[in-house]
Amino acid sequence: MQLIEFLAPHFAFVNDPTAWAALITLVVLEIVLGIDNLIFISILTNKLPEAQRAQARRLGIGAALIMRLLLLATISIIVQLTTPVFTVFGQGFSWRDLILIAGGLFLVWKATKEIHHTVDPEDHQDTMIGGTLQMSLGAAIFQILLLDLVFSIDSIITAVGMTDEIAIMYIAVIVTVGVMLVAATPLANFIAKNPTIVMLALGFLLMIGMTLIADGMGYHVPKGYIYAAMGFSALVEGLNMLARRKKKSGGK
Repeated sequence: MQLIEFLAPHFAFVNDPTAWAALITLVVLEIVLGIDNLIFISILTNKLPEAQRAQARRLGIGAALIMRLLLLATISIIVQLTTPVFTVFGQGFSWRDLILIAGGLFLVWKATKEIHHTVDPEDHQDTMIGGTLQMSLGAAIFQILLLDLVFSIDSIITAVGMTDEIAIMYIAVIVTVGVMLVAATPLANFIAKNPTIVMLALGFLLMIGMTLIADGMGYHVPKGYIYAAMGFSALVEGLNMLARRKKKSGGK
């Protein structure tokens, strides 16, 4: 009974249509923002031996859930990350900006490195098995957690800008990570079976990394432009895949 009385104020939004609209909007937004993280996880885990890939995805996405829930518990501190801590040439930089810049640089470095591996695999024959560059499970989890931290902080700050209800934020995070968990393996398998998709996905990561750097430097790029470009590129690649299949079937 005491537990119900304690939780009741946090779920008072259930009778508020505006709060439900905010919840649905936030869930959709968080899922869209989670695509970036999911692409990175899919590409990274495909570098592991096949027997470890599903485990790495579950561990990485599970860690993302725990990290976001813990960050929500310290939301008062997260909000303060947007306060400038120093200024360079009149441009203020907050801890959030520095985290975005660091995450963007890591993403640009990682995407560039993977593109180089894909374009010129002969330089890395000593670390390849069956034509696929290999890495350890620990290294993959560490890199996933590193990007999870960047995306989680940005995601929570976005959520704070949309609602004051902490319960809505928790529900949105749990639903989003649940969708990521379900979609991770099908997306990774699709990328693995279509080599041209790998290059497209790496291009997406490169663009996302540059966007994070620009955002951290104070140049905000509307997310709509980014996802419109990604959607258009994916549509063109889908048409190319369809054309190749038609040509292959016609050749038989």
